[in-house]
Amino acid sequence: MASSMKDIKLRIKSVQSTMQITKAMELVASSKLRRAKQRVEQSRPYFEVLERTLTDIAAANLDFRSPYLAKREPRRALYIVLAGDRGLAGGYNSNMFKMMASATGGQDYVVLPIGKKAVEYFERRGVPMLTRAFAEAGEISVADCFEIARLVCKGFLAGEYDRIFLAYTRFVSMLSQTPVLTPVLPFAVPEGAEPAKNRDLILYEPSSEEVFDAIIPEYVAGMVYGGMCESVASEQSARRMAMDSATKNAGEMIENLNLYYNRARQAAITQEITEIVAGAEH
Repeated sequence: MASSMKDIKLRIKSVQSTMQITKAMELVASSKLRRAKQRVEQSRPYFEVLERTLTDIAAANLDFRSPYLAKREPRRALYIVLAGDRGLAGGYNSNMFKMMASATGGQDYVVLPIGKKAVEYFERRGVPMLTRAFAEAGEISVADCFEIARLVCKGFLAGEYDRIFLAYTRFVSMLSQTPVLTPVLPFAVPEGAEPAKNRDLILYEPSSEEVFDAIIPEYVAGMVYGGMCESVASEQSARRMAMDSATKNAGEMIENLNLYYNRARQAAITQEITEIVAGAEH
């Protein structure tokens, strides 16, 4: 009985130590989430203005020609996949990879992974990678996003792949994060899109086509940066929820273990009293 009580006591201490770690991780994730949400809110208008500008240019020119608008026969696709560097974030990484497995089934494709978990996932499956230079999502800067855009646009123009997609996790709310797959190139003008009303007042130099082609890499960089901001916020939110759940589970486990300990202690005391009484009668 004493051995059983000692085991329970050690288990309680172990769970308490784990609970302290999960609580600390929850607080850290909450702190990072506040900053990540601000970045999401600040990045969305930039991307929306870029997209609207490109749509206006393309929609206002009926004879517009650009290699970034050319639709080719689908042969090989490039997927820019954003995932995390670490686990302990609930279904954040696994949901992304499930979506990718569903979207790429039977295709010839290459990936540009961002995040250690993405690199590990595609490495295990032998998927060709465009580069591993951006393997750490936590180290990605705005300059890196522009470098990624330059790299993928160069490959697209060279015909190395005919479609480019961005896979990231959209931050919907503190309780909801959704993995999404967004087409990047070729740029598609939305159906029914109309040019800006003041298009006659806009003069593009040297030409609208050259301006369009010059903005596209910035547009791609903006999409990658916006996706990074959304993904970071989603990861921290998922980790906060996972750690909060783990902390609550640890608290419940400690309560149950304390109950078992008290029962074992009470049983030991009862047994000792019984033995003393039995000894006194003899």
